Amino acid sequence: DIATTQGCIFIGTGFPVTDTFETDGPVGAIALYEALEKLGAKPVIVCGPPLSDAIANDYRVEHLQLGTSHDRVAEAKTALAKWQPQLLLSIERPGMAADGGYYNMRGEDISPRTACFDSFMLECECPTIAIGDGGNEIGMGNVTAALENLNIVPASTKCDELVIADVSNWGGYGLIALLGQMEERDLLAEISPIKILQYLSNLGSVDGVTRLNQLTEDGLDASAGDELILKLRQITGFA
Repeated sequence: DIATTQGCIFIGTGFPVTDTFETDGPVGAIALYEALEKLGAKPVIVCGPPLSDAIANDYRVEHLQLGTSHDRVAEAKTALAKWQPQLLLSIERPGMAADGGYYNMRGEDISPRTACFDSFMLECECPTIAIGDGGNEIGMGNVTAALENLNIVPASTKCDELVIADVSNWGGYGLIALLGQMEERDLLAEISPIKILQYLSNLGSVDGVTRLNQLTEDGLDASAGDELILKLRQITGFA
């Protein structure tokens, strides 16, 4: 039960865009981190640079190496043994394609700039949840047949529970809404997407669609996230 987990929870995130990271994913990851910590869990954000270096002073971070020059399975096993997570969450994490590479929605090979969280999903002995929105993220291996006609290089990595959203951050808010309902606590009231976006923007994030350093997620103004949060709070009886 995610709501009653008191131990470590890994949150994998960070999608490389040019030489930095996009806003979709880390915003939801930080929101989940803060919500889970309030419920007594010990969340750890698992990611590679530059995101891992950017947020390390403010959050627990497990740093991953980029590229393929190291043993990625050993990297995962070492971190899993160190932290002993009880749950793995992946939000807008590049998923390995059938050919072993990583690709963005434009079909560009981003493997050299991508850290591997897939090995964590495959090597762990705990439940796994993945959130994605485009088909090239970890977890989308669950719905391979539905991706066959899309003009993308789909991810093949699977998970126990897949959450699909228009924007991955929004899938994170959905999980927080569920947690709040289970615990009878208005967790979403304590989440401010614009504040998290501003924090990440100051660290050099870009919108994954526009590739600009602005307070948007997948080309959408932060107000869209605020509106969704309000609707989720209304659905769960807190607003």
